[in-house]
Amino acid sequence: MKKLTVLFLSIMLVLGLAACGNNNTNNTEPSTTETPTTDTSETEAADTESTGGKTLVVYYSASGNTENVSNVIAETLGADLFELEPVEPYSNDDLNWTNDDSRVTREHENEDERDVELVSATVDNWSEYDTIFIGYPIWWGIAAWPVDEFIETNDFTGKTVIPFATSASSGMGQSGELLAEMAGTGDWQEGQRFRSGASEDDIVAWVEGLGL
Repeated sequence: MKKLTVLFLSIMLVLGLAACGNNNTNNTEPSTTETPTTDTSETEAADTESTGGKTLVVYYSASGNTENVSNVIAETLGADLFELEPVEPYSNDDLNWTNDDSRVTREHENEDERDVELVSATVDNWSEYDTIFIGYPIWWGIAAWPVDEFIETNDFTGKTVIPFATSASSGMGQSGELLAEMAGTGDWQEGQRFRSGASEDDIVAWVEGLGL
């Protein structure tokens, strides 16, 4: 009986020591686990950073001079181009301002005949463009009237508008201001007149000077 009692006590002692060993092992484990945190500042900055809107060069060209300037502007800025095309194109005879009976002379003399319908007066994805260049020849000191329908049709709210013109001798005059008045919306900037056959260097220098 005494031997059984000693054996029993020995077993209990072993079990007690084993339990203590397990408790000591558990106490070495960290009491909490750190949760990794993500720094979202870079993500938020990327979300809020403005990528800027696109640039569009809109032009009407009677003899090719305005088209040439427009192409250089678009290439310099990586801008899109949109040509204003009358439904009834002007022939060389139509553009002969020295002929009192030519189309352009009749339209100049009678404003009611200046309503020139365009093949298209609207641009796809117009809202994507923040900066609009408007190019035209100077006719009798004002912008060639084939641009009028485009100006009257579109809403320039929130857009920077930069007019430019080509002419053999006439200056820019008030053509830009008159178009801005016609549009009624947009932030219209001071325009630039280029002589017929303007050099690419002159055009690029002007564009780069705008700081766009």
